[in-house]
Amino acid sequence: MNRRRADGIVGLIVAAVVVIGGALSWQAYQQQQAFEQMGSMMGTSMGAVHGTNPLWYVLGTILVSVVIGGGYLMIRDEITDTVAVERQGNEASEQTDQDRSESEPSTQTAHPSDGINPETQPRARVLDLLPDDERRILEPVLSSPGITQIELRDRSDFSKSKVSQTVSALEKRGLLYRERQGRTYRIYPSDDLKQTQS
Repeated sequence: MNRRRADGIVGLIVAAVVVIGGALSWQAYQQQQAFEQMGSMMGTSMGAVHGTNPLWYVLGTILVSVVIGGGYLMIRDEITDTVAVERQGNEASEQTDQDRSESEPSTQTAHPSDGINPETQPRARVLDLLPDDERRILEPVLSSPGITQIELRDRSDFSKSKVSQTVSALEKRGLLYRERQGRTYRIYPSDDLKQTQS
């Protein structure tokens, strides 16, 4: 369920609670007014005879609405994020498949299911799965293991912070690792990536 649909459903539930609570409050108010009018005609107090005070219906309506709305807001991100992450993953894989089919040269050995045979071209396979900015960082690392982060910035034409963020993201995913050297880092492809390349 996407976030917009979930918001709409919970909004309808809260609106229904408010409408029902408002109707009950109005009915209790009219009943109270009728009893007071009867009491003034008879010259006695009918305050003890009539039903629930309308204020209790109003407070109950507010309380139920807040509990439903607040409870939903507390779990909203958990419910909708898992679905959104799955959808983004599916969209990304579809986009990657489309990009691969559009950019695939006709001389390349084709594999019936993927478009690229991972056994013959593992490096191309890994790089094709990455976004453009990560590919621009990883290609120089694969061609020149031990490249410094400063050289990498010059080759990729990214800012210092963009290179740092992208290298950190690739490092977290296990595609490369860094070794400190003075005020910079030397960047190497991971062992797994080297194995798929060879």
